[in-house]
Amino acid sequence: MNILAQYIISFPAILAALTVHEYFHGYIALRMGDPTAKFAGRLTFNPIKHIDIFGLIAFIIFRFGWAKPVPVNPYNFRDMKKGIIYTSVAGPASNFIFAFCCGLLLRILPDTNIFVPLRGIVGFGLLYNLIFCAFNLIPIPPLDGSQILFSLLPPSYAHIQYWLERYGFMVLLGLIFFDRMTGIPILWGWIWPFVTTFGTLFASSTAFFTFVLQFLM
Repeated sequence: MNILAQYIISFPAILAALTVHEYFHGYIALRMGDPTAKFAGRLTFNPIKHIDIFGLIAFIIFRFGWAKPVPVNPYNFRDMKKGIIYTSVAGPASNFIFAFCCGLLLRILPDTNIFVPLRGIVGFGLLYNLIFCAFNLIPIPPLDGSQILFSLLPPSYAHIQYWLERYGFMVLLGLIFFDRMTGIPILWGWIWPFVTTFGTLFASSTAFFTFVLQFLM
């Protein structure tokens, strides 16, 4: 597929996945007692409020990027431990549910020429939501999985948290570029099986691999 056409078709799906992810971080934080995201104007489905311009440019160029993190003050939570866990899980969980909806829609859309653009957008919605879900569950800062891990670690492992908070971002970047440069799937070895397993489960193996062959190959 023409690379420009692929970017155009995938762009709405990327924006939607990022927006849903950040919105539900803020929404669950509010339900747990922290109104910081609400006061910052981040409880909205307007993607402009969630875009980090450098993260978006990086995503377009390198296919790896980030949104503007939703501000959270854990000291406002009624139960700090539960608040951190639920708020952290909310982003990946919302992407997982969104992917499920995209998969159901991909099942019922006719595989005809007139529906090709719409199938492409929905297919990329399924793909990127599952990628965001799997990626953010990795327990390395600043990803959501690290906050879940830190909340569950006993105090005797505080040194692990300290080390990851200090060096986690560099470790994450190193792993991403190692994957890209060597082709050895360290991160992708977790992400792609997750994507194919749930992609085929949600959309059916025929619909999912038809999308992959039509839009990614």
